[in-house]
Amino acid sequence: MVLSSTLTDIGFVDAAVVALLGYAVVFFGLVLLMIVVIGMGKIFIAKEKKVAAHSDAAKAAIAAVPEAPAADAPAAEAPADEAPADADPDQPAADPATLGSLEDGVLSVAMECAYAPYNWTQPTGDNGATQIKDSPDYAYGYDVMMAQHIAEALGVEMEIVKLDWDSLVPAVQSGTVDCVIAGQSITSERMEMVDFTTPYYYASIVALTPSDSAYASAQGVQDLAGAVCTSQINTVWYDVCLPQIPDAEILPAQESAPAMLVALDSGRCDLVVTDMPTAMAACIAYPNFTLLDFAGSSDDFQVSEEEINIGISLQKGNTELLDAINGVLAEMTVDDFTEMMNQAIAVQPLSE
Repeated sequence: MVLSSTLTDIGFVDAAVVALLGYAVVFFGLVLLMIVVIGMGKIFIAKEKKVAAHSDAAKAAIAAVPEAPAADAPAAEAPADEAPADADPDQPAADPATLGSLEDGVLSVAMECAYAPYNWTQPTGDNGATQIKDSPDYAYGYDVMMAQHIAEALGVEMEIVKLDWDSLVPAVQSGTVDCVIAGQSITSERMEMVDFTTPYYYASIVALTPSDSAYASAQGVQDLAGAVCTSQINTVWYDVCLPQIPDAEILPAQESAPAMLVALDSGRCDLVVTDMPTAMAACIAYPNFTLLDFAGSSDDFQVSEEEINIGISLQKGNTELLDAINGVLAEMTVDDFTEMMNQAIAVQPLSE
């Protein structure tokens, strides 16, 4: 009995020793693994630092080397205000980019194309007419001739945009067109909305009446008293001149110069007030009209110089294009303007 108990105790001790040895092996194995992992981590970090050091050194070396110019790099451009040695100082710049809104190389010009002899519409390109933008028709007249001359002098193309009279100023204000060449008087009211060039025509004020009218022999504005009259809307003729006629019966303004002339020819009014070129052209189309010119008398229509000076309107602030066009007009004389207007009157469709 005692022997059996002793053997049992010995067996229990042996099992405990074996278990402890097993735990010791596992423990030392884990310690060894941790040592290996830590060692590898240190080696990896050391390598990373070495690579970074090489990289920084390389960058520093590259930064220290001066950059060589590219073999095919273009030479530096001269300053914009420094002209080439062979430039002609009297020759205007041909680069459209220097002309404000003309980066596209096209001068966009608005007009009625219904205001002979300044501008009109015709079905063909006869006499050098220009095709109207987005239309099969063509435009010609004094304004078109002037636009062609300006575009040629500036070295750009030219297009005609057909608009009704009341749309001309808004179109140039919005930048839809570059300018308006349409027989516009340079009035203070318009100058609040747009800029104007120097005059490209000087138009005196006259009246038209049928040759058999009671007013056909009038010698001055006072002789027109009591007349039924009209003129074109938003013009000096209608707004300034008609009210000067004593006791005049002023009809509503007409939408265009042709409408004004039709009103006179149809007998709806006794007379109309307009400018000299329009009246001269009208007398060719309507031989029964009499032109009343009171210039030089003490009883003429009272208008300011600005109201009879015809100019080209541009968007406010477009000084580059304004100066360029003024430069072209400065090379022309009053005789040049008159000759061009006479050519327009001679070929207007209504004169045939």
